[in-house]
Amino acid sequence: MWRSDKKTPCNESGKKNGKLPSSAVPPPIPMSPIVEKMEGLKAIRNRSNSLRLGRLAFYRHLEKVETMRCFWELKHVELEGGNQQVKDDKDKAKVSLKGLKAQKKRTPQDTTDTSLLNEPALQEQVEKLNRQNTEHSHINTEADVQRGEERRQEPAELILDGPCTSADQSKEKKKHEEEQGDIFEESEPEERQLKAEDLRAEQGEKVEEDVKKRHKGEEEESEKTSSVNSDICKTCVQPQQSSEEVCDVATCSKRRVTEEDLVKDDLKKSRVEDRKVENAEEQVEVVEVSEPQASKSDEAKTEGEEEEGKEEESAEKEFVIDLSPPPLAPFDHRIVTPKPHQISTYYTINRDEVLGGGRFGQVHKCIENSSGLTLAAKIIKARSQKEKEVVRNEIQVMNQLNHANLIQLYAAFESRHDIILVMEYVEGGELFDRIIDENYNLTELDTVLFIRQICEGLQYMHKMYILHLDLKPENILCVSRATNKIKIIDFGLARRYKPREKLRVNFGTPEFLAPEVINYEFVSFPTDMWSLGVITYMLLSGLSPFLGDDDNETLNNILACQWNFEEEEFADISEEAKDFITRLLVKSKSWRMSATESLRHPWLSDRSLHYRLNQKRNKCHSTRAPPPES
Repeated sequence: MWRSDKKTPCNESGKKNGKLPSSAVPPPIPMSPIVEKMEGLKAIRNRSNSLRLGRLAFYRHLEKVETMRCFWELKHVELEGGNQQVKDDKDKAKVSLKGLKAQKKRTPQDTTDTSLLNEPALQEQVEKLNRQNTEHSHINTEADVQRGEERRQEPAELILDGPCTSADQSKEKKKHEEEQGDIFEESEPEERQLKAEDLRAEQGEKVEEDVKKRHKGEEEESEKTSSVNSDICKTCVQPQQSSEEVCDVATCSKRRVTEEDLVKDDLKKSRVEDRKVENAEEQVEVVEVSEPQASKSDEAKTEGEEEEGKEEESAEKEFVIDLSPPPLAPFDHRIVTPKPHQISTYYTINRDEVLGGGRFGQVHKCIENSSGLTLAAKIIKARSQKEKEVVRNEIQVMNQLNHANLIQLYAAFESRHDIILVMEYVEGGELFDRIIDENYNLTELDTVLFIRQICEGLQYMHKMYILHLDLKPENILCVSRATNKIKIIDFGLARRYKPREKLRVNFGTPEFLAPEVINYEFVSFPTDMWSLGVITYMLLSGLSPFLGDDDNETLNNILACQWNFEEEEFADISEEAKDFITRLLVKSKSWRMSATESLRHPWLSDRSLHYRLNQKRNKCHSTRAPPPES
């Protein structure tokens, strides 16, 4: 009471004086809005930091929980695996103990094993008896003319007079069955023992069935031989007697089978016997109707035909077309750069002898002064810098190509108005000349040889990422008139293919242009394969598939992709050749065969087809042989 009373006057006095006591809190200073925003941002940052820390702690805790869970799962799996292994070991031990007990309780089965071991010997004896029976059946059939009734008793007597192996065999089988019966009676009725014994019994039955099958096969053979012998003696023996003989032989051979087998297979054997008797009667009737001379002549014909077929098959396998490459250039491959020298100082060019020519200029025969080597000089008119760049591109392409089916470059000389390329000399002329030559007999097999070599050259070029883009018969030279070896020339329009750089071209010979060139689309390796299809069509028929009255009509025919094999020239052409062309003259370039696939096509790789084409060519030559002089 005293303290409270004391405080009241102090407060009142303080208020009256207008001064606050020292212990009182001063009023808060009002903050500016910027400071308030700063404080709010700080509070938000502190809260976000605390949230991040809380999340991190939570995630770490989750990781620890997950690791512990994985650890205990692994432990649990290991424990379960150990328990399972212990159980398996216990089961194996129990099984082995039961097996030992069963073996102890069982009686020794030496007799069954010996019987099983003796079965091969029994089979050999059975085979010997069968052979004796068949031999005796031959003897009996030959002696049927003299002895009628005795022949029926002799096979049975022979079998009975033998070493009594069939009786011994039946006794041994009975003993074997009795021993097995004793074993079954003595053994305890346990499930595993019964299963094991059942398996062994099944094995024994299988062996017996095999023996029965062999008996049946031998019986059928003996019956066939008896039927043949009865056919030989058909003049003296009637059909009914022959059927009786077959029945006798069958009955004699049946005596070798045990009584058990007869009981089991009575029905089957009766059916088989009826069929055999009917077959024997039919055979005898057929032989009586047919004449022996006719049968001999038929046999001789069939043997001759078989021998001819075998000879043809062996010839087909042995026949191989000449796949050797053409002769190589008389110099090693070299990297050529144009020289700014006069060619006359190194080579002598025969301006009078023109080997070929075209839009670029002419090709003349020339001789190297230092070595006397015969070469070919291709003189290309190039006055502007652009024209010279085109020729330099051809030189660069030829520097990269080293193949027997591609012409090789020897040297190059550049002057103000032209560039001269000195190349390998080939004397056989253009392939186009052979197509238009009426005196030259161009066969399908010759075309196979030409197209195969072109494919090999294209395959090499495409491996080097080079497109020819101007394939035609005029740009394929024959090495000589006598052979079918060729070389591809004229790389003036060739281009290096770069997959990332899409290449378009607007040049070429209209007849051989692919649809993508006409449409000014991207070109690739299949562009050359289209030209190869056109060349193949021309070599086989002498006709151009797309040629029109003018270039516009020709290009329209190519874009329409209209062509067929309806002309008479394709009447004798093989289906494989037509299929080869069909797989190349496809408008969509992605569906055309590549050079490698073309070489695998049956038309270029099947030896039997080549053998047939060679036979056809020989027939054609024989029919076109000149008439004899009168």
